[in-house]
Amino acid sequence: MKRNKIAMIIAGMMLFGMAGCGNAGGGSAAADAASSVSEKSEAAASAVSSVSGTSEAEPSENAEETEIQVFIAASLSKVMEEVADKYNEEHPEVKITYNADSSGTLLTQIEEGYACDVFFSAAQKQMDTLETDDQLVIEGTRHNVVNNQVCVIALKDNGTKVTGLDTLKDAESIALADGSVPVGKYTRTALMNAGILPETDDPSAYTTEEVSEALGGVTISEQGNVSKVLAAVVEGSCEVGTTYYSDTYGYENEVEILETIGYDLTGNVIYPIAQIRNDEADDAEAAAAKDFVEFVSSDEMKEVFQKYYFDTNV
Repeated sequence: MKRNKIAMIIAGMMLFGMAGCGNAGGGSAAADAASSVSEKSEAAASAVSSVSGTSEAEPSENAEETEIQVFIAASLSKVMEEVADKYNEEHPEVKITYNADSSGTLLTQIEEGYACDVFFSAAQKQMDTLETDDQLVIEGTRHNVVNNQVCVIALKDNGTKVTGLDTLKDAESIALADGSVPVGKYTRTALMNAGILPETDDPSAYTTEEVSEALGGVTISEQGNVSKVLAAVVEGSCEVGTTYYSDTYGYENEVEILETIGYDLTGNVIYPIAQIRNDEADDAEAAAAKDFVEFVSSDEMKEVFQKYYFDTNV
């Protein structure tokens, strides 16, 4: 299939078109939080869409200017802005264009032929599919970069009775990613391991309706990626939600972490990165993609990821 180059970036996780949960309280606090989300979203969306030439350094005489298409899980948006800045300090000739969304959506786009040089997934499942079923992962370039943790969050001072996973049933409304989204899968896995959902081989297959029923019929607003879950809580349209710990970076004044769910319930939340076969890429683009993967997975970048609440002990 011809792999068409995309110039427009899908930053849906920043365009908070939310399905309403009903107002879970918070009044003016929710309005202030929504305004804060809007301001942060505009800045982040601008940076995520295209990160290039942010350094004043000039390309070396032998460096050929090129552009790489990097598909990243929505939860990586903030940290990857800084990673791109640091990479461009050494390689100002490389334009890094990000496409950020849920890992499941990004997988579908790659399989449909969207031009992609690098894939940075929030779960192993999507990378396994690209590597084993689609044979699009370039051999020797796959690396596990970070681990993460799932959190139950609420807007600060919203008066929720929920204290964590075990009391989700006490919420008036929950923002929850669907099962195809890694954080949605990990949440369902945790609910299963906590005895709230029945045992099954594939927790991601549980529908939102089935999760709601297991929680006593609580209203659940299904979201397409983790950033939309965060927005639903910060805007006050949902009382609680489950996100990654890393997604709370920058929202410490708006969001309260009710519980950080242990790996014993979710399993490891590993983020793998790899270079993806792109038949349209020339030699310069392919070389830059390989180099960027090595840069992201280097020890030098661990401190950056830790700053944004990621666990680099993988």
